[in-house]
Amino acid sequence: MTKIYLRPTGFVESPQRHEGESLRLAGTMLWFSQIEYITRDTASTQRRLVAVREWDGFAAALPQSARARCALLLERITAPRAALQMGMRTVNLEQPQVMAIINATPDSFSDGGKNLDIDIAAEAAVAMTTLGAAIIDIGGESTRPGAALIGESEELNRVAPLIRRLAEAGAAISIDTRKASVMEGALQAGATMINDISALLYEDRAVEVARKSNVPVVLMHAPSQSSDPHKDGVYDDVVYDVFDWLEQRVSAVEAAGLSREMILVDPGIGFGKTLADNLAIINNLAIYHGLGCALLFGASRKRLIAALANDAGATDRLGGSIFLAMKALEQGAHILRVHDATETVQAIQVWRGLRDAALQS
Repeated sequence: MTKIYLRPTGFVESPQRHEGESLRLAGTMLWFSQIEYITRDTASTQRRLVAVREWDGFAAALPQSARARCALLLERITAPRAALQMGMRTVNLEQPQVMAIINATPDSFSDGGKNLDIDIAAEAAVAMTTLGAAIIDIGGESTRPGAALIGESEELNRVAPLIRRLAEAGAAISIDTRKASVMEGALQAGATMINDISALLYEDRAVEVARKSNVPVVLMHAPSQSSDPHKDGVYDDVVYDVFDWLEQRVSAVEAAGLSREMILVDPGIGFGKTLADNLAIINNLAIYHGLGCALLFGASRKRLIAALANDAGATDRLGGSIFLAMKALEQGAHILRVHDATETVQAIQVWRGLRDAALQS
């Protein structure tokens, strides 16, 4: 069976100068002038670059089934993403937003132990929200390669007091967990988003918890939904394999009762993927807008930066983290999940100034 994918590309700074030659990307501040039409079967992958101004004619000449698939993908690529309602907070996705990471763990790869003290963690979170982070993502279990699995009660005890304090202060909080009971406890404490590295597959009950909660849910790709999310990372072509997996998972979760506008997708940089795999996904990130969901990207301080930059330690990867965040932003990522929130917010503000100037010229 031949599979079809569309990747928006050929981004333009000032679409108003070229009327009719570009389309807006997923409700963001980006416009694309070309569409890469990709077909894939067991024998080969074929690609053709088509200008937006020529797309209607190109698509009309395709077989009916291919035409219908392209229409669906293009509709998803261009449709604005609904704002996320997180308690009293509304997170607008027309402009890029920052999700700041707080690891309430003793063994996280980059900042393990620092945020076990609730006062220190709360102070850091408040500072990041004050300076522009839209969401605080709180996790109580490390998912780095080789990390030990911990019990549900221990994980919840690490995160619930901090969530409760920050929720009382009005923060929009995401709970980073794959365990249904931790999701429930975190939501009761005041979390208003679920961020699950297993895409609600680690426990059968997770989908029902997510459905009943009526909060936004992040579905991340990992090659395994076992206790080790990094194993079994073997792909025919990682970009398309991840797309296919996420497309199937979004459809399954939607069929279970969650609205697609409440679902975010994350291609899972660093989870069971080689350096080459990660780079391929990042270079082709815009293809995932074809899933019709808001796109979350997280490569902050990850090992791929060290692999490209003199084996830099986890706390010495700011430059690489910022660059990867901006690379994702310039392909329409709606939310950037980062450790260095203040610096990333500043980078976005400068980018936003450039975009505003281009759109007004």
